[in-house]
Amino acid sequence: MTTKINHQWRLAGRPVGMLKESDFKWAEEPVQSPGDNQVLVHNLYLSLDPANRGWVREEGSYMAPISLGAVMAGFTIGVVEESRHPNFQPGDNVQGLLGWQEYSVADGATLTKLPNNPAIPLTAYMGLFGPIGLTAYFGLLDITHPKEGETLVVSAAAGAVGSIVGQIGKIKGCQVVGIAGSDEKCKWITEELGYDRAINYKKEDVREALKKACPSGIDIYFDNVGGEILDAVLRLINLHARISICGMISQYNATAPVPGPFNLINILTRRAKMEGFIVIDYLNRAQEAIADLSKWYMDGKIKYRVDVVDGLQNAPRAVNKLFDGSNQGKLIVKI
Repeated sequence: MTTKINHQWRLAGRPVGMLKESDFKWAEEPVQSPGDNQVLVHNLYLSLDPANRGWVREEGSYMAPISLGAVMAGFTIGVVEESRHPNFQPGDNVQGLLGWQEYSVADGATLTKLPNNPAIPLTAYMGLFGPIGLTAYFGLLDITHPKEGETLVVSAAAGAVGSIVGQIGKIKGCQVVGIAGSDEKCKWITEELGYDRAINYKKEDVREALKKACPSGIDIYFDNVGGEILDAVLRLINLHARISICGMISQYNATAPVPGPFNLINILTRRAKMEGFIVIDYLNRAQEAIADLSKWYMDGKIKYRVDVVDGLQNAPRAVNKLFDGSNQGKLIVKI
């Protein structure tokens, strides 16, 4: 009988600046069989996320750094091929942190079984109902508590998380301003997602554009980028503003220390709140978010977009679409 081969990307070196294909090594090995309480998963889709850059730093980030020679970490959706766990059967669709590889053997306790609903494509569990949707939902609602009539600004507004945040803000009655990196993205978030205004940071002076777009100041800021855009927002925050720090993608590939915001004093003078979060802190409340996101999706109040790259072999090159801004929505690899 022919032995199945597992194709995978392993971390070969610590990246300097942008991720490069030479930072990874393409490997092949026989597919392993599951042990007691384990499951063999054939991965179908791989999520590419800005956090991937932090995971390969020698210092680590919010989790221990990936060891040199280890399979690169990443969230996947796959189908169970063999199970020795009572809660999973062959044919079940599952999601987990199974890595940049074609097959994975995982402890059943680390997997989430996905519903078998023909009305919802599997990619929705990456673009809306998985970590992306949870990040947007809890990062906005749990940290900033938006109120009707408030002004919400979202950076990376056409990205996977930002595009969902703005739509939730509209559902909650906010005036929503999005910052994105192309005219096409600005058109998408205003004409299709319902953003009230959009700013193209590559063409416009963000400070001046924010003054015009937010004449009454900024009550809430959902930050995906940090850097100069965060500083521009801090100039305009209102009394008791709330800032949710989801990511600082402008700094992930920096090779030297990055200056902090010059307008940080406004956190004090405006008695504002700025709080960072990681979605793993909310996994025990996932069903709370999924219930609302599902209802909004079925009611046509929320949309998502996926940017699909074909082939696992393209993952090391594709991941940089997140950092040069060329992705459109949630970036995933069709394995």
